[in-house]
Order: sequence, then C-alpha cells, then structure tokens
Amino acid sequence: MAETALRVEEVTKQYQGHLAVDNISFEVESGILFGMLGPNGAGKTSTIRMITGITLPDKGKIFLNGKRVDGSLTSGIGYLPEERGLYRKMTVGDHLMYLIRLRGFSSKEGRKKVDEWVDRFEIGSWWNKKIEELSKGMQQKIQFIAAVMHDPDLMILDEPFSGLDPVNSNLIREEIRRLSNEGKGVILSTHRMEQVEELCEKIVLINRGRIVLHGNLESIKESYWENRYSVGLGEGQGLPVMEGVEPVAVHKNNRIELQLHEGMGSRDLLRGLLDHELDIQLFQKSLPSLNDIFIKVTGEDLVQAE
Repeated sequence: MAETALRVEEVTKQYQGHLAVDNISFEVESGILFGMLGPNGAGKTSTIRMITGITLPDKGKIFLNGKRVDGSLTSGIGYLPEERGLYRKMTVGDHLMYLIRLRGFSSKEGRKKVDEWVDRFEIGSWWNKKIEELSKGMQQKIQFIAAVMHDPDLMILDEPFSGLDPVNSNLIREEIRRLSNEGKGVILSTHRMEQVEELCEKIVLINRGRIVLHGNLESIKESYWENRYSVGLGEGQGLPVMEGVEPVAVHKNNRIELQLHEGMGSRDLLRGLLDHELDIQLFQKSLPSLNDIFIKVTGEDLVQAE
C-alpha cells in the first residue's frame, strides 16, 4: 500500500472577505501521479501556497510525510510555480548552483546534483548562458530542474508544460513519470484537462474553493458513464439503423460514438453490428471527459471557465 506523502485536513483560507479555499481535504500518495484540476481562480494556487508553507491555513491542518507543515518544511517540497522566478542576469550554471546551495547543499554536493540534471537534459552548452538569453521553453526546463534537483519528497508542478514545444513537453512528461515511479509524491496542477487525463491516476477537482470531485480518475469516469460506446468501422462503411442505438457523434477515422437505450448492453450492440457484417476496427466504452463530468456536477463548462 502506497504511503501518504501529503495530507490536507479540512483546510480553509480567506483573503479580505474572499473565501479562497473552503474546508477541503485530500491525500496524495507517494508514487501515484496526482492531478489538481480546476478553472483559473478555483483555489488551486491558494492551496499550493499553504502546502508549501508560504501561507498558513486559517483553519485545518496540512501534513508532509506525517509532519505538520508550519512554514519550516519547504526543503521537503519542490515547487514549480506558474509564474516563473528566474534571475535573468545570472548564468544557468550560477543560477542552479545558487539555488541548490540555498537548499543546504555544499558546493561539491550541489554541483553533483546539478550536473546530474544538466547531463540528463543535455544542456551542458547552456552553462555560461545568461537566463535572459534563453527562450521561454529553455527557461522552463531550467525552472523544472530547479524544482526537483534537490530530490524532494513532494513535487508540486504548476502548469509544467507552459511554453514548451512538443519535443520538450515529452521530455518533461517522461521525467514526471520517472519521478513518480521512483516513489515521489507528484502533484500536477493545471487547468488543462487532457494533461491530467493522460498522466494522472488520482485527482482532486476544485471549483469556487470547494472540492467537487476527488478520487481515482478511472473510477470517477466509470461512475459517470452513461451507456455510451465508440465503434470504429472500416473505410466507407456506415452505421445501419439499429433499434435502441442512437449515434451522437462522428469522429475522424470513421469512429462513431453511440448512445444505447436503457436495457441494451454491449453484447446486444456487438451482435447487431456483426449481423450486418460490418468491419469492426474499434469497439470500446466511451467514458465521459472531465469536462463532461464537471458540467454535470456544477452546471458550468470547465473549458469556458478557464
């Protein structure tokens, strides 16, 4: 059973009359990618600031590896903020060494840690370049290294793919998976649903300071499934009229999403398709997206809320 890296218990935070976080509770387990999802202004950043000890809750408690967060445990956390904070006039090498020394590492130990990540990302040629000389994507890679190079127990990555091209996005994505597989606690905070759906096993979805969904992502999707299936047919083939089957969407590669009426199941659908001698290239459940679920739970469109 996975150990609990982070536990948030009934936490509330208010700013000048605005209730930013309203009595939320959740746990993040080591080795399981955890998604913190919600529209902008939902309370994600306020929650992160409390987890990292930048601010403290008005009510409730937060524990990192069983120890209460009181502003003094930030060495156990790696934080990649959405708003980047690099010193533009410093060189890459000096910047990373400065940050690792702030974490309490000696020059020798720190240089070893920094070199490991510089080699991993193949950016040794950047060592003497000033931060201001780097592209936004290159700066993002430096910021990512700065967040994880001290080997923290919990990593909070706020919009980690911002500004990255597809190649570097894949690089960061694989590093996030690797760190999680090594048993680290990893929180991916974003308003991009597809990133959470691709990477995360468990989620918390926050809206207006409150948790509206929390748990295993696949279990959540299964619980909101409405007897829909996706069927892929051979080129040029069309879906025949079938009793109890209603087409609701047609996608590329001749993939059709079907709504089955009450009392009809997958076997009935498959039997009907085979009776028409169709070339079936895909047959699977069509689980709802997080946006579909968000609309059902809140009556709002998560995409529009961003």
